Amino acid sequence: MLEKLKLVEEKYLEMEQRAAQPDFYADPKAAARLLKEQKDLEPVVETYRRYRRIEQESKDLREMLDGPLEPDMKELCQEEYTQAKKDLENLEYQLKVLLLPRDPNDEKNVIIEIRGGVGGEESALFAHSLYRMYTMYAASMGWSVDLLNYSETELGGVKEADFILTGSGAYSRLKFESGVHRVQRVPETESGGRVHTSTATVAVLPEMEEVDVEIRPEDIEMQVFRSSGAGGQHINKTSSAVRLIHKPSGIVVSCQEERSQVQNREKCMHMLASKLYEIEQTRIESEHTGLRRSQVGTGMRNERIRTYNFPQGRVTDHRIGLTLYKIDAIMDGSLDELIDALVTADQADKLQHSEGA
Repeated sequence: MLEKLKLVEEKYLEMEQRAAQPDFYADPKAAARLLKEQKDLEPVVETYRRYRRIEQESKDLREMLDGPLEPDMKELCQEEYTQAKKDLENLEYQLKVLLLPRDPNDEKNVIIEIRGGVGGEESALFAHSLYRMYTMYAASMGWSVDLLNYSETELGGVKEADFILTGSGAYSRLKFESGVHRVQRVPETESGGRVHTSTATVAVLPEMEEVDVEIRPEDIEMQVFRSSGAGGQHINKTSSAVRLIHKPSGIVVSCQEERSQVQNREKCMHMLASKLYEIEQTRIESEHTGLRRSQVGTGMRNERIRTYNFPQGRVTDHRIGLTLYKIDAIMDGSLDELIDALVTADQADKLQHSEGA
C-alpha cells in the first residue's frame, strides 16, 4: 500500500509542476481536467504525508524510549508513543478507504423518484413527507431542487414526485436511499387513534447525459399532454407536458413542470438516460458479481430499507441496524448522521471484500 501511495504522491507533484507552467491554461479543458484530478488526489496525498510524519515521530520516540531517560520524561515519551501508534492505525485505515475504487457517478447530480406505496391516502401523505425531507436536506447542503413531475392527491399527499438535486457530490450522499420506506403513525384521517403502517418507494439515479447512454431516436415514442394537478392547480392551457416511451425497454418518463415542450422533453431525456444506465449497470453487476449483496444492500426498489416510527420517535435503518431517536429532526432534513453511517458501512464492506480478494 505504501508503495502505491508513494506513486500517487509522485503523480500529484508532477501535476503541481504542470500547473505552474506559463502555458498551462492554453487548453482550458485539459487544464480543468488536470486540476480536478489533482483535487481528487489531494486528500490521499495529505493523509499519506501525515502518516509519514507521525511514522517518523513514532520511530524517534521509540529510540528515545530505548535510551537512558529520567522517569518523568520516559513516562511522557511512552504516552506520546502510544498515541502515535493509535494515530498510525487510524491513518492506515483512512488510507485504505481513500484508495478504494471510486464510484464514477459520485459527483453527479441525482434524480429522485418518490411513489406512494401500500396504505392508500396515508402512503401518499408519507410520500409527501419524504419529498419534504429530501428537499430540506438539499437546502441544507446548498443544492438546487428542480421539479420534473409532481402529482398530488386532494389531501395534499404525493402520488408521485420526480426531481433533480443539483450539487457537488449529491449522488454520493443519497445513493443509499433507494428502496421501500415504511412509516408507522396515526394517520390524520384516522379518528380512532390507531397506528397504521404504510409505505412509499424511493428510487435514486445519477443524472446522466444523453451522450452517456446510446438512445436511438426511432426507439422513442413522444406524447404530449396538458399538465395538471389536484383541484385544478398548475393546469396548463397548452399541451406542454411531455411523456416519452422507450419502446425496447418499456420505460415511460414524463415531465410537466416546465412551460415549454422543448424544456420538458430535454428533462425527460435525462430521466430516460439515467434509467437506461441503471438497467445496464444492474446487468453488468449481475454478470460480474453474481448479484453479491453488500452490507448496505443493493438499493433495489422492492427492498425495505428503513422504518419511521412516529409514536416511538425513532427511525431505524434495517440494512445496518441503526436506530436514531430523533425522528422530527430527520423528517426536517437532518440526514447526515444516517448517511454517514451508511457510507461508513459501505466502505467497511468494500474493504473486507478487497482484502479477501
